[in-house]
Formats: sequence, C-alpha cells, structure tokens
Amino acid sequence: MLKLIKKDPWLKPYQEAIVARYKYYSKKVSSLTYNGSSSLSEFASGYLYFGLHREAKRWIFREWAPNATAIYLIGTFNDWKESEEYKLKPSKNGVWQLELAEDLLHHGDLYKMKVYWNGGCGERIPAWCRRVVQDDYTKLFCAQVWAPETNYTFKTKKFKANTSPLLIYEAHIGMSGEEEKVSTYREFKDNVLPRIAEDGYNCVQLMAIQEHPYYGSFGYHVSSFFAPSSRFGTPEELKELIDTAHGMGLAVIMDLVHSHSVKNVNEGLSALDGTVYQYFHDGERGKHTLWDSYCFNYGKNEVIHFLLSNCKYWLEEFHFDGFRFDGVTSMIYLDHGMGKAFTGYADYYDGNQDGDAICYLTLANQLIHEVNPRAITIAEDVSGMPGLAAKIADGGIGFDYRLAMGIPDFWIKMIKEVKDEEWKPGHILWTLTNRRQDEKVISYAESHDQALVGDKTIMFRLADADMYWHMSRLFDSSYMMDRAIALHKMIRLITISTMNGGYLNFMGNEFGHPEWIDFPREGNGWSYKHARRQWHLVDDTDLKYKYLGDFDKSMIKIVTSERKFAESPIIELWDKSDDQVLAFRRLDLVFVFNFHPNKSFSDYGILTEPGKYDLILSSDDKQYGGFGFVQEEQTYFTQDVDKESEVKDKAWLRLYIPSRTALVLKKVD
Repeated sequence: MLKLIKKDPWLKPYQEAIVARYKYYSKKVSSLTYNGSSSLSEFASGYLYFGLHREAKRWIFREWAPNATAIYLIGTFNDWKESEEYKLKPSKNGVWQLELAEDLLHHGDLYKMKVYWNGGCGERIPAWCRRVVQDDYTKLFCAQVWAPETNYTFKTKKFKANTSPLLIYEAHIGMSGEEEKVSTYREFKDNVLPRIAEDGYNCVQLMAIQEHPYYGSFGYHVSSFFAPSSRFGTPEELKELIDTAHGMGLAVIMDLVHSHSVKNVNEGLSALDGTVYQYFHDGERGKHTLWDSYCFNYGKNEVIHFLLSNCKYWLEEFHFDGFRFDGVTSMIYLDHGMGKAFTGYADYYDGNQDGDAICYLTLANQLIHEVNPRAITIAEDVSGMPGLAAKIADGGIGFDYRLAMGIPDFWIKMIKEVKDEEWKPGHILWTLTNRRQDEKVISYAESHDQALVGDKTIMFRLADADMYWHMSRLFDSSYMMDRAIALHKMIRLITISTMNGGYLNFMGNEFGHPEWIDFPREGNGWSYKHARRQWHLVDDTDLKYKYLGDFDKSMIKIVTSERKFAESPIIELWDKSDDQVLAFRRLDLVFVFNFHPNKSFSDYGILTEPGKYDLILSSDDKQYGGFGFVQEEQTYFTQDVDKESEVKDKAWLRLYIPSRTALVLKKVD
C-alpha cells in the first residue's frame, strides 16, 4: 500500500484510482527514459537541440512542425523574403532543420519562420526561441538572434538558501519602480532586491518572466515559453539579477505558466504548423473559455518534452531555484475546477480528473528535483487535492508546497461580512491551520490576486478613503486608520505564525501599499499610474506606512529566530470567544491575540508552561503605530495554579492585553 493511503485512511476507498495514477506515471517515466537506460533530465534537454544555435562557425536551426510542407527563415538578413538559402529541410518525426554559414546571421537580427501547410501559410515565431522583442512602432513581436560576444558568468556557483521557513516576496519586475513606466531587471536588482533582503525574506518569486504579448495579463498569457520578457531588459541582465539575489542569500523562483497558452497566432504556439492540435487539445477541450486561451495536450510525448525541457532550461540557463506552478487546479480537472466546491474526497476521484496533466506535473517535479535536489516547487491549487504536496514515491504528485489559497479568501470574508465584535479567534486559528498535516503549505494573507483592479488589498479594505487623508504620523489621526493599522498587523502576524511551510507577501503589501494594481489599458488611457510601487511612502518617516513596514520586518525576524519554527506543533493555550482572546505556543514562543475592538484586559491569565518569559513584540508599540500602552521589553514570571486545580503542569502567565493587540513572548527560563 502506498504511504499516502496509509497516512490517510479516508483515502482507502479511492486506493484503486491512486494506485492507477501512480502506475501510469511509472509507465510514462519508463517509456521516456527507455526503461531507465537514460534519465528524465536527458530526455528534457530539447532546448539544447531545438531553436537557433551557433556551433563551430555555423548556425543550426531546428523546429518541430509535423504538419508543415515547407518552412523558410525570413528576417532582416534577407529583407523578409523567402530564399532557398534560408529554406529548412525536413528530417524525421516532423523536425525541420537549417544549417547556415556563420556570416549569414548576426547578433540582433530579427527573424520569423514562414510556414507552409496544405491549404495555407503564415509567419510564425519559433516555439523554442530564446529572445523575442516587440517593435515600438508596429507593436509586432519578432524573434531575435541573440548571441552576444560574451555570456554572463555567474559569480555564485553553488547556491543554497536558508528556506526554513520559506519566506516569499512575490514581485513583478515591470511594476516594481516608482516611475510611471515599465521597470527593468537592472532597476529591480539595484533598488528592490536590497529591500527584500533587509526585510528578512529569503525567497523572491518573479512574475511575468516568460514572454507575453499583453502586458496587462500579468504574464499569465504566455506566448514564448523560453524567452525572458524583453520588456524588462536582456537575458544577461536577468541572470545578473538572479546572481545578485543569490549573493544576498535570496532564492529566486519563477511563476511558471504551463497551465495554458495564449491563443495568438502571430506570437504564440497556436497554429504554428497550421494546426491547433500540435501542442493543444483539438476542438472544445483545447479551449479555456474562462481564460480565453488554449489548453496543452499533456498526453502527447512531444508536449511533455517541450514543457519538461522548459523547466530544465530555466533551472540550468538562468539558475532559477524552482517554480510556483500557476493554475494547477485548471490543469488537473477536466472542467478546470470551475464552479466546484470540493467538499469531500469523492470530488478528487470522480472521473473529472485529467490523468495526463497529473502525470505531467509528477514528471515535472521529478525532473526539477533531479536537476536541482534543493529546488523549490509550489502548486497553486484551490481544490486541495490529497497528495499534491506529497512525495512521488508515497503516491503523491511531488510538490514541496501548496498555496493555502483559502486563507486570503477567508480574510476578505471576515473584513467584509463579519462585525469586529463577532470575530472568533478560535475559528480564525482553525481556518488558518485546517490543512493536511502531511503536506507543507505556503500561508498568506494576500497576494497579487487581491490587489488587482476591481478588488482591494487588506489595508485598502480596512482604511478605504482614510488612506488619502490620515496617513501622516504627525498631524492626522482617525479611528478608521487606527483600526486599519492594528488589524493589518494582527492579520499578518497570526497568518505567518501559524504557517507550516512558508509565508508569502506581494510586493508593497507589507507596508500597506495604497490603492490597486491596474496595468495600462484603453480603459485607463494607457496609464502606468497604478502599475508601479511607491517606495517613497514607506521611506518617509513622517508617514504611517513605515509603521507597517517595520512591523513586517520584526515579525519575520521572530519566526526566523527559532530553528525549525515552521515544522513545530501549534499548541493552543487559550481560546475565549467572549473575550476574543487567543493564545498558542510554538517552541519557546507564545503568541497572544486580543481581537476585541474596545475591551482591554489587565492581569489576564493564560495557562502555559511555568517559567520566565520576555516580551519580544507588541503590535501596540508606538514604533509600529500603536498607542504604547504595553511597556516594552518586559519580563514576566508565571504564577502557580491553585493547589486544588486539576492542571498540575501549567502556570498562569498574567498579561496586560490592550484591545486589537498582539503580543509575542519568548520563554527564556
């Protein structure tokens, strides 16, 4: 019996389906590796063969296009006209090849393929090309010959980040600057990486790296899977960014989109050889109606080869440390998980699962950890499929973590629908810790999803218009703002302190970045006003944003001060819903929360281990925008319980807990 089933008896009725899934994966691995005579990594090296390469004073170009009848390379080197000199020759299995003398192509040349098929022809960007640029005037995309005289040399050869716990700073290069424009890899390296390292995060998650034709898609409508977006700079500048991050002790993972592809014919994989079904499912199954995109056919070995090679390419060529796989729910269910509540185990084994997609994700996890055993893989899945973040050998799919996507939804619901005096801290704790105990998750209060136009960040939901008028530390105050600052800190602290794998924050949300994210579009006059980050707000000591930024640093410092904090058990000490007070312990740290909107408690007793406790964090400190009612750096000594008490191994820890305040204490004796 697979360990996944042994650990969870509720999976026993679905043992046949789980075992069949594992056998299908094993058979596929055997097929791709010729019964183990080669490795999966060797299979996933297509980027070294396909595309454009300069070898021994010649150029070699290869493309897989099984439905094509003729292919020409056209570009600035031949005035965009077909010629026999640049005509590809057909090879085996739908592969086309062209060999050219070294002087017939040059670094910086623009090119496309002119592809013919029975009944038509069209200009196409090669599927395996590594550099795609957009013309400023026509807005058209072209492949570009990229062969600089010197390649970037990584200074950090073997990088190993301290990722226990994994603290992720989710970021978008283009909107990371102050100016109303598209920011660059180099600007991010110089201006943002130092902030991330100083704040205490140990991992950067980069969005929108794979080339995409529409900037406003946030990078999720990918067209060229092997090309780092040229909007932000050159491939060498991206490598330098990653290398610099490694030098700061920061891991760098990519928001990888293998769940679907843009429908665009001129830029993407669609109809590359005249057929939609080359890379995607044919007919209705190949259409993702909600996302207006195409769905990969994960049952074809050529598609698996393309996508696995893509994983290895980013790891090997750019030294990424892993991936956050986007849209996993959409991949693993035939209906893409749309409109389904997933209320019971039967929902995961009802025949609605895409076995080929599940097999591909399992293969991807095996490959990634084969290439880099220290790599990080995270699944964006809202369904909670069992085994997603379990070991492959145990019957799982092999991700290291899954995103706890229900947590931000929970916080939005609480803020919008529940009165402050009805917040039940015990219910909050249960929701934040309601997860499979054998799988690690990434907890987060909000990501980029909650910051998009049409939605609101936590801070903006709490403060609303008061953010425009009452963020001055010196002159302005309001009840609304005091409440917002207090709850923003408490929400983030209880979320990070209950994690069991990692924690994620989106760029700028740590200091309550105002308003929403809105990329340039016709509806906003193609403005970049909301597609940037206003760092000056947190740098200005006269504004209250600094309070939130400083608190974020302090809470991260605390959870990283205890070895194996994220793996430690959460021991509930106190939960009194009438008082709205909650306390729990992890290792030597005691976390205390008073969510009551107006009731403060003096000499409040919490049963815990006897000993001496130092107060190491109070959200009510003035340095974090609080009122300073709790004396800083206090030491508390527990008091014995009554002799007749049934609790013999506990003692009273008596505290003053102001309303809407969180305290963290450390047992020192």
